[in-house]
Amino acid sequence: MSDYKIPKVWEWNQEEKNQLGNQPVAGSRFEQTLPVGEHPLQVYSLGTPNGIKVTILLEELKEAGIDDVAYDLYKINISEGDQFGSDFVKINPNSKIPAMVDYSQDKPIRVFESVSILLYLAEKYGEFIPTLLSERTELMNWLFWQTGAAPFVGGGFGHFYEYAPFAQEYPINRYTMETKRQLDLLDKHLAGKAFINGDEYTIADMAIWPWYGRLVQGDLYSDADKFLNVQEYPNLKAWADRISERPAIKRAIDMEYKEIK
Repeated sequence: MSDYKIPKVWEWNQEEKNQLGNQPVAGSRFEQTLPVGEHPLQVYSLGTPNGIKVTILLEELKEAGIDDVAYDLYKINISEGDQFGSDFVKINPNSKIPAMVDYSQDKPIRVFESVSILLYLAEKYGEFIPTLLSERTELMNWLFWQTGAAPFVGGGFGHFYEYAPFAQEYPINRYTMETKRQLDLLDKHLAGKAFINGDEYTIADMAIWPWYGRLVQGDLYSDADKFLNVQEYPNLKAWADRISERPAIKRAIDMEYKEIK
């Protein structure tokens, strides 16, 4: 039982202020000059579940034979606070990776939020996104599901299971319950399906796999696959394993990021 009492008005403890940790204010914290490489697409990211979505799609576009997919990939080290630099905040005012700038247009286009980048690139190159209204709508259903659901896995389950300073039964139980519900949802949806949208591999798979595929394969959070008893989800596990064998997926996971400093 905690002795914490909820105050009438929450106040930020200024002694906890630092450049790297969370703060209740947005905006840049220091001046920064991000490098711009020689290619049209400049991607500023990290190998997190959200970050690798973009490199997966870019590598899948190459695998599909798209000739003009050229990009520079730069490392935004969130543990060192790179995401709060002035140049990065100009691209993404929300200070989250990944972010991208497309210099192939007359006026450079900034794109932030991982699924927004997936949609932008899929539409730009006309790949991995259905044209039929019903199939496209189903794709959008699952993209929006992923953006709403994954924070319960990462910021909820992952945080309290792996990163919180001490174990707390209530939040671990709460977010484990929700995570397993989501895994069960995907397992039921994938029964008899090769991919999220049916027979067609799309950006919905690329958005969902880095979170849920890697989770059931044991690549997110130490021993979380055992803790969550992921063997209960055979359809989801088979989908995850099938996608992990794709050459573009393997390249995206092992991608080297250029330093920004």
